[in-house]
Amino acid sequence: MARWNGFWTRRTDVQRVELYTRVSLYVLVWWVGLSVVAFRPGELASPRTALLLAVAVVLTALAATLGLRVAMDQVRPRLDDPRVRRATALNVVAALVALGLAFALPQDDRGLVVTVVAGTLAWGVGAVRGRAAVALGPVVLVGGAVALFGIGASPAALVWLGVYAFFVFTLRSSLWLLAVVRELDQARQAQSRLAIAEERLRFSRDVHDVLGRHLSTIAVQAELASRLAERGDERAAATMLEVRAAAHEALREARALARGYRPVDLGTELEGARSLVRSAGIDWHEDLDDLPPRWREPVGWVVREAVTNVLRHSTATRVAVRWERRPEGAGGAGSLVVRNDGARPADPAHRGTGLVGLAERLAPTGATLDTARQDDDFVLRVDFPAETAAGRGEEPA
Repeated sequence: MARWNGFWTRRTDVQRVELYTRVSLYVLVWWVGLSVVAFRPGELASPRTALLLAVAVVLTALAATLGLRVAMDQVRPRLDDPRVRRATALNVVAALVALGLAFALPQDDRGLVVTVVAGTLAWGVGAVRGRAAVALGPVVLVGGAVALFGIGASPAALVWLGVYAFFVFTLRSSLWLLAVVRELDQARQAQSRLAIAEERLRFSRDVHDVLGRHLSTIAVQAELASRLAERGDERAAATMLEVRAAAHEALREARALARGYRPVDLGTELEGARSLVRSAGIDWHEDLDDLPPRWREPVGWVVREAVTNVLRHSTATRVAVRWERRPEGAGGAGSLVVRNDGARPADPAHRGTGLVGLAERLAPTGATLDTARQDDDFVLRVDFPAETAAGRGEEPA
């Protein structure tokens, strides 16, 4: 018993649904045929009649089981698939052989064979997509009934067609349900993969922000310390202490990243940016007095990336950070503008990975990022929405 429990519990929900559907349909295929054989065993004309009927049942049930297996594997089988064509052909041949065996039976027992064929042919052919497959089962069924009983079999043929249609409906509805379950499982797996990819993207952005800024700081301060040391300036030692402090801070934030938690404080970002650009000989100006509290963290992201770009990609001598508030009644909407005077000639359509990542990170807040060159100035502008729009995405990705 424990073995069977383990066999069931080790399977996923989708595998359980598929196993349950397969077993149920396989049992139903054989139940249709065997119940007909057992319907009136004492009333059959002879043992020979019982044997022929049993052969017809087993033959059609085996073919139907194979066709059902192919249909279950593919869920939406079509005749252009070689496996489906072979299974369909086998079911039609088995049905024709069974109908041929019926000629050797007494007139009263031939209807049992047709009933078996009506039930089992539906499993092997009824699930196949396409007009030809839809018409194939009824043609074989009606043709066999007319051959066995003549034109007068029309009323009975309608009953057999009803049996065929019922089992086709049962099979197709089961396959449809199985297809829905599989698609939902695939969607769940895709959602999981997407969540993992988004988390990797978020982590890569954070690594870029943290290490980019701190490595830029270390590089600038180390170069300054080197020049001071060459001149014998006593400030070289103090500058190297700042390099060491920056390295320790980078290590601390890298560890925080590994733990998955690294809060962004605008005051800290501004202080670090101010110190960094001034140590590089760049003038720093800021005007963020009207900045709404809810935008402080996103503005911290922008300041960090903007300063990193200034140090890496420009020859700036002046950086200005300004918050431009919208007119009164705009619900706290405004724009952050970061301008530096060191724009280098570049492809206007090109945007570095840091700015692309920043734009993606800002998107959930409703903010939009834009860059432009104005003469020798490089302008980074982020438009933040009003409170009503921000409320839909206050929590960043």
